[in-house]
Amino acid sequence: MLYNKFSDYLKKRYGSKVYKLPLNLPVTCPNRDGSLSISGCIFCGEEGAGFENLSCTMSVSQQLAQNARYIGKNYGSDIFIAYFQNYSNTYLPFEEFRKNIIEACQEGIVAIYISTRPDCINDRYMEFLADIKKEKGVDIVIELGLQTVNYHSLKILQRGHTLAEFIDAVIRIKKYDLEVCAHYITDLPTDSIEDVIEGAKILSALGVQQVKCHSLYILKDTVLEKMYSQGKIVPVSMEEFIDRTIAFLEYLKPQIVVQRLMGRAPAERTVFCNWSTSWWKIQDTIEARMVENGSYQGRLFNYLNGSALERFKD
Repeated sequence: MLYNKFSDYLKKRYGSKVYKLPLNLPVTCPNRDGSLSISGCIFCGEEGAGFENLSCTMSVSQQLAQNARYIGKNYGSDIFIAYFQNYSNTYLPFEEFRKNIIEACQEGIVAIYISTRPDCINDRYMEFLADIKKEKGVDIVIELGLQTVNYHSLKILQRGHTLAEFIDAVIRIKKYDLEVCAHYITDLPTDSIEDVIEGAKILSALGVQQVKCHSLYILKDTVLEKMYSQGKIVPVSMEEFIDRTIAFLEYLKPQIVVQRLMGRAPAERTVFCNWSTSWWKIQDTIEARMVENGSYQGRLFNYLNGSALERFKD
């Protein structure tokens, strides 16, 4: 096994193919509403991450029903993940958050995935989710945007939080027996391959259960596009991206599930995306390179549990 693929994990966990049903709530984030900033992260467009989401004016039940009909018909699945995808989905008054989660607990929903920010994790909300997990028998996964462990890069990205908030969020989530998926950009021009390796090591040490890797795409009408047009941000080469992604996987704990290796966005919304190459071709190249070089996830996962004491083993 080259790496712990999400599709394989889902089939093993639930016994068949499972697909995410994206949910779009009328939410924002503290980095957009003025609590921290009004400009947001430099890479974030007006629609957030929900390029193909249904309207946020539709109820959770309506979105689930419409998406389930379409995906079930086209992919032959009858069990799904309710995915609160866009913006920061825990950035809501508690009762409103509670209502949305309860509404998502429907027949055929085996898990709820909630995308949010590290600074939007609170004990009250996590305790409620732990109760829902127990009462409804659904898995709960919190998807946290980290992007990088380099605090200089976090500042450039205008994330509005540091690594400390991410660590705190992971500890709190795991305290309630919930799972964590960390989002990570492996080809930030402001990072080095050493930063990427350190990211894999920190995620492994913290014991996150899943990671979702992104490649850096540049959306139109964003701060990042302006920096790109001014030459302040120059994307790394595809070769560098491939090398970094493989290094990330080699240092990543073998048990961590890899949701994906790279991001993608509609061509009409971007000025740069994946070197104008299909994502699956790049993924195939990564996998072929790993086979060629004898690489696999966790090959270099040998740095925890007092690794310096290995020399004294009997």
